[in-house]
Amino acid sequence: MDIYGFYTGQLFDAHKYLGAHREGEGYVFRVYAPHTSRITLVGEFNDWQDWEMHHCYNEHFWEVQVPQARAGQRYLYKIWHADGNYTEHCDPYGYGMDLRPAFCSVLRDLSEFQFSDQTWMKRRTDCKNKPLHIYELHCGSWKQKKAHPEDEKGEWYNYEELADLLIPYVKEMGYNYVELMPIAEHPADESWGYQNTGFFAPTSRYGTAAQLKSFVNKCHNAGIGVLLDFVPVHFAVDSYGLARFDGAPLYEYPDASTGISEWGSYNFMHSKGEVRSFLQSCAIYWLEEYHFDGLRMDAISRMIYRHGKPECGVNNGTLEFIREMNSGIKAQFPGVMLCAEDSTDFPNVTAPVWSGGLGFDYKWDMGFMHDTLSYFQTDPYFRSGNYNKLTFSMMYYHSEYFILPFSHDENVHGKATILQKMHGLYEGKFAQARAFYMYNAIHPGKMLDFMGSEFGQLREWDESREQDWFMLKYPIHDAFHRFIKELNHLYLKHSALFERDYESGGFGWKDASQNYPCCYTIQRYSSKESIVGMFNFAGSTQEHYTVHCDAKRLTVLMDTSADIYNGSRPNTVGTVYDSEDGNFTVTLPPFTAICFQAT
Repeated sequence: MDIYGFYTGQLFDAHKYLGAHREGEGYVFRVYAPHTSRITLVGEFNDWQDWEMHHCYNEHFWEVQVPQARAGQRYLYKIWHADGNYTEHCDPYGYGMDLRPAFCSVLRDLSEFQFSDQTWMKRRTDCKNKPLHIYELHCGSWKQKKAHPEDEKGEWYNYEELADLLIPYVKEMGYNYVELMPIAEHPADESWGYQNTGFFAPTSRYGTAAQLKSFVNKCHNAGIGVLLDFVPVHFAVDSYGLARFDGAPLYEYPDASTGISEWGSYNFMHSKGEVRSFLQSCAIYWLEEYHFDGLRMDAISRMIYRHGKPECGVNNGTLEFIREMNSGIKAQFPGVMLCAEDSTDFPNVTAPVWSGGLGFDYKWDMGFMHDTLSYFQTDPYFRSGNYNKLTFSMMYYHSEYFILPFSHDENVHGKATILQKMHGLYEGKFAQARAFYMYNAIHPGKMLDFMGSEFGQLREWDESREQDWFMLKYPIHDAFHRFIKELNHLYLKHSALFERDYESGGFGWKDASQNYPCCYTIQRYSSKESIVGMFNFAGSTQEHYTVHCDAKRLTVLMDTSADIYNGSRPNTVGTVYDSEDGNFTVTLPPFTAICFQAT
């Protein structure tokens, strides 16, 4: 191992040296612990008896060889203290862990699964000029095994079983990527995976490393990309994890005022080289070993600013780490996507590192998400006075490479689900939600939706229960499900909706002046075609809505008010509007969006 690179934060493969690795028939165990004078290894291979570890590399690294160790066996490190006591720790670089509440590390042989996704891996890109519609899910609560259909809760599917259920559904529904909420090992189901104890260990809730590899392999061979939610900001406080690993702060800050996050977890001290090498190697590990197509990095605003607050100042040391990590990842894997969850207006998050940016490929557009949801939560009577909540995003949409996220965070904890957020009573919410989703599809930017939104989930997400699939037996939810499926396929089919997402020439307002209350028109362009979207977000019909477009003919591709979606009028698909001067007059029922082919 490059010891200098490890200490200076330049290493991207520390996981290939530290942790437990096959050597001959057995395993060699190595751990970094500079603040202790004694470490012992216990496990199933030595009947949980203390085996002394010895220095390797230098006095900060420890090693022991165990010829009789085998894949699948459990083990722990005992970190001894000056008073003669010890703390048991799982392996920071361990590739597997026990099912909670147990916390032993588990030996894994990562070579036991062979990928067959070479074609996908050669062709994958960052999708800047291609369609990107992400289906975000939590592996334990998308669907569950139930002894009886009426049971409220069931058991988890393993990774392979999940793939067999998920892949045909995702393809049918017209999503082309899935994003898994964090699957690195974590002690509390309620944390959703965001407070990790095993950064290199796929959670045992859903199976083994080989089963996770099979999941990704199956997705790739079905033409579906897989993104992973990655947590580089903080870690769990559990004593068996990284917290005070060798009796002193090693991965965290020594000062609690800086070291404790708003979630009660420990913040990584990104200025330390060994922490940088740990996190960079972890990112590479998931991309290299499991063939993930990208990382959505959580809580980047907390890395840009101290405590995520601009008034606390820019965290320059952490920004340096982000740039170096992203540069190193892209050098090895140029086709992967690095996505920042960032709610700040810090500039150049998605600009290349060489030009002064942070080097992410995409940034979540949290402003667009909040403004759009706020608009649709407003009583339609007052929407005309809030028209700028929809138009403001068009002032900055080309400043970064944005993803439009309607994620798990917008479906939990008293926030109400996306459908529930629509103003009004139950039945009236569906028409607004249909118009809302078509607006998102036509707005510049890539898309992300959370599981359950596609059929109008009403209950806020609960990580312990599967989604309310029974709602599909109700015609209004089934019709909404059909609408989302057809809208998704429309998006995948039409290049004007994705090819020039981030170019000023790919988008134009045709009406944002409020000459008609709550009406808007957008025109999108690609090298092959043009698409027009007309929107009436008012609660009343616009009988003679007239707007000028760059076209002589508009042909209806999709109408959210169609009766096949539980709307108010017969399906208008195929209806043609002709105009010699480019002025078109259309009737727009309440809460209606229409997508046209412009020629």
